Amino acid sequence: MAGTALVTGASSGIGEETATRLLRAGYTVYSGARRVERMKPLEAAGAHLLALDVTDDASMVAAVETILREAGRIDVLVNNAGYGSYGALEDVPLNEARRQFDVNVFGLARLTQLVLPAMRKQRSGRIVNVSSIGGKIGEPFGSWYHATKFAVEGLSDSLRMEVRQFGIDVIVIQPGAIISEWNNIAREGLIKYSGRGGYGASVNAYAKFMEKADGGPLPSPPGVVAKTIVAAVAARKPRTRYATGGGARMVLLTRKLLSDRLFDALMLMGARPPKRPS
Repeated sequence: MAGTALVTGASSGIGEETATRLLRAGYTVYSGARRVERMKPLEAAGAHLLALDVTDDASMVAAVETILREAGRIDVLVNNAGYGSYGALEDVPLNEARRQFDVNVFGLARLTQLVLPAMRKQRSGRIVNVSSIGGKIGEPFGSWYHATKFAVEGLSDSLRMEVRQFGIDVIVIQPGAIISEWNNIAREGLIKYSGRGGYGASVNAYAKFMEKADGGPLPSPPGVVAKTIVAAVAARKPRTRYATGGGARMVLLTRKLLSDRLFDALMLMGARPPKRPS
């Protein structure tokens, strides 16, 4: 069952791959991102490009109005735009913390508000919220990022119950480690905010751990997540959650089996500073 889909954060990674696969599946795809020039390959493949900034309300309103004017309906919203802001809680300025929530939570929520009237009217729709395994676990120096993903999980659970009466499904996608710009951006912020000072030694160790993990065998191509999203959208009765790619199921199972203290110890292994020679 094809229809009209809006994909945010479509200029790279999971968003770009999702838009591409939705096009192949027969959907009319509107691809939104701040970096419109990077979406030219999607335009060549048949997507409609939207200059979309999920921290700018006017931008979001204009995007939804354009889709409804041109296509007359919105069947799928893929809330994919997001990034990871890392650094010790003590060090990260609150204006950066607010930006993290603006992008990862409030932008997602506002776009959802904007598409829901049309979905309720047509009594159908699929809202796909790209969360993370980070919405179920904690991680040293990722408190603000993980807080946003925990928020997305709770928001999605409540929203799912609210809109069920209108034939609208809410689907949570929980990617694991993915080959993308995400890791590099997170590490840059980590070093910027906490590379020096009281947390410096463990922060620099964790940054090296993240870099090593990013180049290791665990991260999956973004197409793995995109494939899961398209399958969920097309399913007659989609699951509420899909853990996918990059060891996602393994990490979530480990978290379920271990106590809080044991899981903390496991996660802190990457933040151990190298021993100084005696």
